[in-house]
Amino acid sequence: MDSIEIGLWVTGGLLVLVVLGMRVAFAAAFAGLVGLIWIFWDKRGYDPEMFGWALGVAVKTAGQVPHGKVASQALSLIPTFILIGYLAYYAGLTRALFEAAKRWIAWVPGGLAVSTVFATAGFAAVSGASVATAAVFARIAIPEMLKVGYDKRFAAGVVAAGGTLASLIPPSAILVIYAIIVEQDVGKLLLAGFIPGMFSALVYGLLIVILALSLKSFGPPVTGFTWRERFASLPPALPIVAVVVIIIFFVYNPFGGDAWGTPTEGGAIGAFIVFCMALWRGMRLPELRDALVETAKLSIMIFTIIWGVLIYVRFLGFADLPSAFADWITSLSYPPMLILVCILLAYAVLGMFMDAIGMLLLTLPVVYPAVMALNGGETVSAADSAFGMSGTMCAIWFGILVVKMAEFCLITPPIGLNCFVVAGVRPELSVQDVFRGVTPFFVADAVTIALLVAFPQIVLWLPSLA
Repeated sequence: MDSIEIGLWVTGGLLVLVVLGMRVAFAAAFAGLVGLIWIFWDKRGYDPEMFGWALGVAVKTAGQVPHGKVASQALSLIPTFILIGYLAYYAGLTRALFEAAKRWIAWVPGGLAVSTVFATAGFAAVSGASVATAAVFARIAIPEMLKVGYDKRFAAGVVAAGGTLASLIPPSAILVIYAIIVEQDVGKLLLAGFIPGMFSALVYGLLIVILALSLKSFGPPVTGFTWRERFASLPPALPIVAVVVIIIFFVYNPFGGDAWGTPTEGGAIGAFIVFCMALWRGMRLPELRDALVETAKLSIMIFTIIWGVLIYVRFLGFADLPSAFADWITSLSYPPMLILVCILLAYAVLGMFMDAIGMLLLTLPVVYPAVMALNGGETVSAADSAFGMSGTMCAIWFGILVVKMAEFCLITPPIGLNCFVVAGVRPELSVQDVFRGVTPFFVADAVTIALLVAFPQIVLWLPSLA
């Protein structure tokens, strides 16, 4: 049996384990270890006396992966971004952001829901974690919407869908993970996510306004705020704006020249600023402890998934499956754009059964080389490429597309993690209620993805300036 066949069998076994309910991190680590043993033993002709040797080499190979790959400065962004979000919540900055959005936007049809979307987008700009964003606004925004007559299912759907914006709007933990896996510039990817993320928020808001105009029983506008009250709501929300500006300035110097610092430094400074603001606003030791504990829990979950999947990725390298898949993709006689759309549709299906981070980590080592080969290679110029962009720009564009698909998967049944988080925070809501509430946002996401595919400059304009 050749290495490709072994790779296909082990990959099939991994998918079976995931469908049966095993956690992605443990399923990937187990499959990767079994695959390594199989490949090494196969090279010795399945000699029973050589099984111990194959086991020892496989364990040693797998054991080198977690530290070798995760001991990266770029990955230190993840806990700092998550910490910013939890500190902002415990400092009361998120409620101030929601209040400002409500006073300025809630007068439009469906205004409180639109306010929630833009408040989640603002919080996403300091959080970097979709789950944290959904959990925070399930506590803040849903009671407000229920008070003015919103259907509880739609209110929950707004929060669950709005929480997904943290996947694109920088700082984004998933974008950082993508950059590490495909070895692309973290700063340019974070910049690339900003416009598509805000564009997604605008599409969500437009959808809500259309629903409000079409359905008379929809949540009414909230009026009665004076201009003085509106302007008074801005200063408490300014710290979040300041953190966003600082991080963007560190990633990309708008005045020309080199960046002022690395994304890691920008994240650390942002966390320090929010920490100081939290202390100034009266955050006590128990609240600080809760913020640190929640940050540690979410960071450990993400890093555990990375550790497990990287063992599987190491096995894929020995099996040579990524190269074989890339060769097969490029041999197809269909237009490259059609193949890309089919890949994105496959992500939509796969996301129904896997969490977003695990899905990207498992698939990118195989899919990314295939897409780059489809475009003409990582060093191809825009003039010679299939998608009309250079290899570097194609890597950024594809990254935004797959992360947007990961957003989509955060609200699709039966695994949609954001829906489970919202239902867990609000005991009066069932998971089924939340899944029903997010249904209209599937249409909004489909429209957004179609526009990002059709008009790549929405993604590429900002990073092209860096």
